[in-house]
Amino acid sequence: MDAQAGAWPRGPRGRLGAPPSGAQAPATPWARFSAWLECVCVVTFDLELGQALELVYPSDSRLTDKEKSSICYLSFPDSHSGCLGDTQFSFRIRQCGGRRSPRPAEDRQYDSEAPVSLQRESAHYFGYVYFRQVKDSSVKRGYFQKSLVLVSRLPFIRLFQALLSLIAPEYFDKLAPCLEAVCSEIDQWPAPLPGLTLNLPVVGVVLQVHIPSRVDKPESSPLQQCGQENLLPAPLVLSSVHELDLCRCLQPVLSHVQTLWELMLLGEPLVVLAPSPAVSSEMVLALTSCLQPLKFCCDYRPYFTIHDSEFKEFTTRTQAPPNVVLGVTNPFFIKTLQHWPHILRVGEPRMSGGLPKQVKLKKPSRLKTLDTKPGLYTAYTAHLRRDKALLRRLLRGLQKKRPAGVLTALLRRHLRELTQSFIIPLEHYMASLMPLRKSITPWKTPPQVRPFHQEDFLCSLEQAGPQLTCILKGDWLGLYRRFFKSPHFDGWYRQRRKEMARQLEALHLEAICEANIETWMKGKSEVEVVDLVLKLQEKLVRAQGHRLPVTEKTLQQARLNIETAIGSLPKGLQAALCPP
Repeated sequence: MDAQAGAWPRGPRGRLGAPPSGAQAPATPWARFSAWLECVCVVTFDLELGQALELVYPSDSRLTDKEKSSICYLSFPDSHSGCLGDTQFSFRIRQCGGRRSPRPAEDRQYDSEAPVSLQRESAHYFGYVYFRQVKDSSVKRGYFQKSLVLVSRLPFIRLFQALLSLIAPEYFDKLAPCLEAVCSEIDQWPAPLPGLTLNLPVVGVVLQVHIPSRVDKPESSPLQQCGQENLLPAPLVLSSVHELDLCRCLQPVLSHVQTLWELMLLGEPLVVLAPSPAVSSEMVLALTSCLQPLKFCCDYRPYFTIHDSEFKEFTTRTQAPPNVVLGVTNPFFIKTLQHWPHILRVGEPRMSGGLPKQVKLKKPSRLKTLDTKPGLYTAYTAHLRRDKALLRRLLRGLQKKRPAGVLTALLRRHLRELTQSFIIPLEHYMASLMPLRKSITPWKTPPQVRPFHQEDFLCSLEQAGPQLTCILKGDWLGLYRRFFKSPHFDGWYRQRRKEMARQLEALHLEAICEANIETWMKGKSEVEVVDLVLKLQEKLVRAQGHRLPVTEKTLQQARLNIETAIGSLPKGLQAALCPP
């Protein structure tokens, strides 16, 4: 697939990507570039090979042959789309193993501070594509066809789309030297640390972005407070690195957004058949973002083709359909995935009487293998009644041509509040399973988080259920029962239990540091003191390596306790416990 591919080597640290004067160089070459991108690929159409990898940069990127093949196939629209001109879309592929470096400390820091829905992918890559197809009589096929692809583990769709819109037209005009310069500029960007507003220079433009953090308030606009008067040229300000225009993306399905939210919450298998990769990928990404701030724990593929390495896995009829949201453009999938429980067929956006044409809810039996009309084909019945007032406001706003940002903010706030109303009772119940602080004593193993009993939780809903914060009526109990069987409950529960276990570790370390270690050591044998030293050293390493929620004062006290305990031992043991 990439037999004729060229590549540039990663140059020494004084040439490409050299840090600005006075800046500290990263420990490894191209570390700053790698903080944002895995690599940049150029895919072209070869008459003999088909889609072929023309260029990978840097040359020693760790993509496997299987990953390169997937990137080639997914970087071009299939023949059914008929995309002329410039098109942007995205895809997501599974990592296939091969050479993998340990995660750098910056990655771990980013994940610990970023919202869970924006953490780096550990098992998948995102591909952000800028595809150009224009008539060209100098080419045998009569068309110039080429894609520029940014491969990353960060879900920053808005940022990378904006970056592509700046660099792709330049690249198609000037080719390799332009791309080399762009990669050098990216290698001088600061790391994407949550909570910071960054200025990112590229091709004579400064992109100004805010990297979201867990402590950011919803609907906040930190960029508005960032001084811009000293920046020349004036920055291109992105309101978000990841949020799409939700109302535009979901325009044909606004009347069913409640049902689709439930299908996403329950991790149901869903096929989105769209007329182009752009519509397909935006619809899938919009749907999977509906659960924020809850992390979408299922697999999803914004654009998927019959050439994908997981094609057989996803289309087999020998087992139940996987928990995947699949975006496709080839009508062949209607026949292949006819056994899937939910299929959303959308066409090009259409208006009727000043309003966007809405797809209809249809029974799966009405699904035809040829010429299937737009619609949501499902036998699923929503547990909650839809918010008709919200739908009227959205449709009226579209009819009156209100600003897109206003309508998207309205829809996003509704979905966020709906998700929070569903999750808050779970959070409250989970918090009740945490051992009391007074039960944590310094010289005993800390107690464990108590088990989650589903029936106990359901009984608590009468007094502390979602009805306290949400006006929607319906079968909340039935929705929770189905949620318990979904990958999202498992993902949420594992994450919360992990966080609570870390909190218990931190509280236990604090209890040890607040206790009088000299009083405890009286009458203790050398073996017991050595055992305490080893345990304290292990706790200190875990607290620092796993970034436990403890203060620097607590860490300092832990070090003093270790020194005190070691100082009470004979010289020989001191030397063994404190190697030079």
